[in-house]
Amino acid sequence: MKVLNLQCSQQHSFEGWFGSEEDFQSQWQRGLVECPMCADKAVVKMPSAPRLNFGAQAPANPAPTIEQSKALAKQGGAADQQPAQSTELVNLPDPGTEHSAVNAAPTQEQQAAFLNAVRHVLANTEDVGDKFAHRARAMHYGDAEPRSIRGQATLQEAVELQEEGIDVMALPLPAALKETLQ
Repeated sequence: MKVLNLQCSQQHSFEGWFGSEEDFQSQWQRGLVECPMCADKAVVKMPSAPRLNFGAQAPANPAPTIEQSKALAKQGGAADQQPAQSTELVNLPDPGTEHSAVNAAPTQEQQAAFLNAVRHVLANTEDVGDKFAHRARAMHYGDAEPRSIRGQATLQEAVELQEEGIDVMALPLPAALKETLQ
């Protein structure tokens, strides 16, 4: 088992477990390696030195560079890759606090805080699925009782909601929160 320190182009650091270097290379080339925070496929191996072996030769397939990862991400990874999902939106009737700019290189503590915040939103909002725009309008115009909801909407629907004065925000849902962790 090979545990690699990985990082995406958004500077999120995470571990990846692979059977071998060849297994990592194969999965990376097929576009299967992605950041659990933002689903970015522009992933590179970061240096790690649990043990230094000065006599070892370089691997036949070196780790991808940032440029190679970005090129793969632009190509969409593998041809059989799943299509991108629609944006998850949240409507919170009483936002309460201002949000500050995101640090370009989040620390592990910041990543953990983000995941906790997303978990809090998921636990305290109703998922209305693709009916998000309809339900948000109904609450805004008094046809439904205001409550915290989340769901999917197209970019066009999100723009129209904002033009109508309905406060919504895009919420990136990390893949780690969409499925049960093993």
